[in-house]
Amino acid sequence: MVKVITYGTYDLLHHGHIRLLERAKALGDYLIVGVTADDFDISRGKINVQQPLIERIEAVRQTGLADEIIVEEYEGQKIDDIRRYEVDIFTVGSDWTGKFDYLREYCQVIYLPRTEGISSSGIRHDRRETSMGLVGSSAYLNKVARESAYVNGIRLSGLCTDDVSQLAEEVRSLPLVTDDYQRLLDVSDAVFIYSQPQLHFAQIQAALTRGKHVFCESPLALSERECRQLYALAQEKGCILAESLRTAYSMAYHRLQLLVKSGRIGDVVSVDATCTSLLDASKLTEKQRANLWNTISEWGPTAMLPVFQILGTQYADIQIVSHIVRERPLYDTFTKISFLYPHAVASIKVGSGVKSEGELVVSGTRGYIYVPAPWWKMDYFEVRYENPAENKRCFYQLDGEGIRYALANFLKMIQTGKPSLYISQDVSAAICGVMEAYGRGEHLVRI
Repeated sequence: MVKVITYGTYDLLHHGHIRLLERAKALGDYLIVGVTADDFDISRGKINVQQPLIERIEAVRQTGLADEIIVEEYEGQKIDDIRRYEVDIFTVGSDWTGKFDYLREYCQVIYLPRTEGISSSGIRHDRRETSMGLVGSSAYLNKVARESAYVNGIRLSGLCTDDVSQLAEEVRSLPLVTDDYQRLLDVSDAVFIYSQPQLHFAQIQAALTRGKHVFCESPLALSERECRQLYALAQEKGCILAESLRTAYSMAYHRLQLLVKSGRIGDVVSVDATCTSLLDASKLTEKQRANLWNTISEWGPTAMLPVFQILGTQYADIQIVSHIVRERPLYDTFTKISFLYPHAVASIKVGSGVKSEGELVVSGTRGYIYVPAPWWKMDYFEVRYENPAENKRCFYQLDGEGIRYALANFLKMIQTGKPSLYISQDVSAAICGVMEAYGRGEHLVRI
């Protein structure tokens, strides 16, 4: 019996896939099809896969061409599979010609001609593009513009800003640059908002009212009530409203949550997150200084994310200690927040005028998870135990600081009409609730 093996993502299975599988099947008596796992695809730069692994496997199964389906999960697995299944022929499409010649040491390698003019990337691209406008003046929008180029289906439509001094030429040269928000909405299906936090509620409300999707940097609003109003409006208008906290969309952070929820470190009793950066405001223009976020707005949502996603949003008590600049009410250079839960505690430290180790530690009754600085750009973490021999190091590729993954998931939400699985409405509302308490001076100690 001649065994043949081939591999692919098989996203949005189309005629080209089927023709390739038919040709592979004709090469022997038994066809093994390897379907790449989601995280392995991400590690190879395929961030815009539309279907989850289980759907892609089922699509291959329904062709009736595969005698056996396996999952490809790691680099180098092809050699292991060829040996394990005693494969005679390895085959893939001709666009990979030469790439897998190293496998000739183990079996025959055949490159099959692909069906011209058909590809999953093409199908994704041919779907109606989502035109997305940028809102704000932060240099962060330069990264968003750059990373959007990696996501099939997003086209930048323009920019709404009152200050272009920190924006790159590629942003300044978008088709529309204006300070009229309604003009930007006229030419956009969606907006990415990175403006002053106090503007978020009105800008999100205006976009949703006009049926536009919104991807907004956290916090969505400065009160829990306003946050929930926005989500209700999004549902009413059939629009997607999501937070663009990039950490939430990274593979490493997702895996960390799964490990915690699986009980790998026992019951969680403490979550401690630190996010700081030093900013020399003297080098900024008066306009740039006016547009600065206070520290609790800039870093607070990121630091609160693991607290609320691991321990929940129903804390029993909260204390906020903040160093506030005297001449600017509620502008803090350092803030520490302590949360008390019935069976756990949490703390966050954020600062723009204070520097500390930007690490994340999740402590449990059996062990703990340590994420080194800067943990919000997580691509690595350690699971540590009393016996160091049991420790595990976990590595995950992170490209573009995670921004491209966030954008790809926002686009997927729009295309599927399904809300975010990465940041729940309750977590968004809890973050806004803390912002509200800070703004009112509740539970706040000034130092």
